[in-house]
Amino acid sequence: MSMERLVVIGGDAAGMSAASQARRLKGPGELEIVAFERGGFTSYSACGIPYWVGGAVPERDALIARTPEEHRARGIGLRLRTEVTRIDVAGRRVHARDLDSGAESWTSYDKLVIATGARPIRPEMPGADAAGVHGVQTLGDGQELIDSLARARGRRAVVVGAGYIGVEMAEALIDRGFEVTVVNRGSEPMATLDPDMGRLVHRAMEGLGITMVNDAEVTGVRTGADGRVRAVVTDAAECPADVVVLGIGVRPETSLAEAAGLPLGAHGGLLTDLGMRVRGHTGIWAGGDCVEVLDLVSGQERHVPLGTHANKHGQVIGTNAGGGYATFPGVVGTAVSKVCDLEIARTGLREKDAHRAGLRYETVTIESTSRAGYYPGSSPMTVKMLAERRTGRLLGVQIVGREGAAKRVDIAAVALTAGMTVEQMTALDLGYAPPFSPVWDPVLVAARKAAAKVRAAG
Repeated sequence: MSMERLVVIGGDAAGMSAASQARRLKGPGELEIVAFERGGFTSYSACGIPYWVGGAVPERDALIARTPEEHRARGIGLRLRTEVTRIDVAGRRVHARDLDSGAESWTSYDKLVIATGARPIRPEMPGADAAGVHGVQTLGDGQELIDSLARARGRRAVVVGAGYIGVEMAEALIDRGFEVTVVNRGSEPMATLDPDMGRLVHRAMEGLGITMVNDAEVTGVRTGADGRVRAVVTDAAECPADVVVLGIGVRPETSLAEAAGLPLGAHGGLLTDLGMRVRGHTGIWAGGDCVEVLDLVSGQERHVPLGTHANKHGQVIGTNAGGGYATFPGVVGTAVSKVCDLEIARTGLREKDAHRAGLRYETVTIESTSRAGYYPGSSPMTVKMLAERRTGRLLGVQIVGREGAAKRVDIAAVALTAGMTVEQMTALDLGYAPPFSPVWDPVLVAARKAAAKVRAAG
């Protein structure tokens, strides 16, 4: 019997986690593994790029978890700078092109993993591809931005978009000594939060020296005679710029999968089952930023591009491709970030998510502190909680505060995963000492108030 071949498309978190896990289960004599990566790096932390750009992480290689040489030493046939251009599902093979030599070839597979990631959204407008305009998705993108900052004639930067990447890149550019303007189409930054919580982030960004331009639609990028960016043009004004960073968000990179006839969801991501197999296709798996996942709170499919999920997807895929059994049940939408010393966290549903899902809900917002009020270093914290009106089931939590605020969201993430009610949460036996929290942790204070509001609503 001939040896099986596992082909992996994509050499970052999901793809190489899958390859590595499959290799742990089956040795080189049992399973051949071939991985294609169109870039020059593997297994790196894209989430760390803003901190590398800002200087908190001094070297690019600190973001690389495992080098190509380390993967090859473990028996994974890794082909860098090689782009897969076609998937032939019926023929069980992929077509690839070497980006340096131009050589093209077909590679057959018995099992296939699609981990093509996501691509930054570039608005369709004049000048979007001009020199000095950058997306930030890969290590190569990060290096291009750092080089562009060094070449910039002035010190004015414009960030388009105020989501996680936009906010983190704005701070990174401030740390680089640039004058930063953030152009945001929403009423407040961080659309992953409700606007009342986003307003707290807005104040912190302005306190950092960032100019916020909200409710603005970017209509174009003005360039100079040399073709390099000079300004970002909005529907109301023009923002001078020597460099522009696009932080609008990402879309699943599923052009290959779509051309191959594989099933996509409403958000453009591949649809998989609990084992991360592409629906309707035995022997094909997909994971990472190119897939949609089940939201355990709303029961709907979502596109949630996070490295935590990608690594878990890879573990599940590698286990199944290697002959074992594993599942990925879904997500509750947990994410954290920061602006200077302001910590930002959310999990579960926002108000508009709950409304879209047809859920009736109650909300409470409380002010508390990170430690006992009398203990030195205590700082304020705002917690917003959503609970289902009829059942009291926890629906979502948002937290904005200083030291010790963000990771408190993990309490809520566990409660959401377990399907707890806010009444049940009030009895959680959480750790307490004055240096760590008040007697009633801020999340539990919110749960008590939410439970009371649910009871009052009948």
